[in-house]
Amino acid sequence: MPVPDLEATVSSNLPIGAGLSSSAALGVAVAYALTTLSRHALGALELAEVVQLAERRATGVPCGIMGQAASILGQPGHAVLLDTGSLDWELVRLPADHAIVVVDSGVRHSLEHSAYATRRAELERGLEGASDPVARRRVRHVRSENERVREVVDMLRSTPFDTRRLGEIFRQAHESLRVDFEVSTPALDELVDLAYGLGASAARMTGAGFGGSIVALVPVERAPRFTTEIVDAYSGAGKARVATAAGGACEL
Repeated sequence: MPVPDLEATVSSNLPIGAGLSSSAALGVAVAYALTTLSRHALGALELAEVVQLAERRATGVPCGIMGQAASILGQPGHAVLLDTGSLDWELVRLPADHAIVVVDSGVRHSLEHSAYATRRAELERGLEGASDPVARRRVRHVRSENERVREVVDMLRSTPFDTRRLGEIFRQAHESLRVDFEVSTPALDELVDLAYGLGASAARMTGAGFGGSIVALVPVERAPRFTTEIVDAYSGAGKARVATAAGGACEL
């Protein structure tokens, strides 16, 4: 598809290497711009697959498609529920009385230089029937995480939702990432503990791990103070911000 000559500038406030899918967001933005300029429109998930393939070829990392899909499918006030096997998806409304707070640990990661590919290979070995303890733990994490996602979605569809149980599920998810999948870090563990201690309803690491950020659901009225207090209490050089579930890639 021919693309006319262009001069482009990339501007972003999304930190790089913070576990927030910055590479997927960049890939989606560039691909969306190129397909728009060339008048060669792609479907949302077709575009996501193209960007996923490009990232795999560029970095050698066997990345998934969740970051790319979220960067395209997102809608204000909603989470995206995506089945990465079938690519079926739907929007799930987020609670209006809670804010999303992202806390960056300041520990940067680069997936091509991490054990990300190793974890994926270990998981695939387990799914193929390998019985060694490592493979079993990787599979246990994924299967239990799928169940946790289903429970959270069901919970968010009810009003009011059970904040105590939500906190338990997020805590279990983080422990599974720490123990069974082994992608958390001491900094992320510290921030999760601090988040619960400072009044978050739920908190866990986000992204592929080996550094990066946690995400917390915090009562709206508590969120501004929370962002200051967690950074002050953290032993590292962290940053916190209240985030908003927004729309996906579009032409401005």
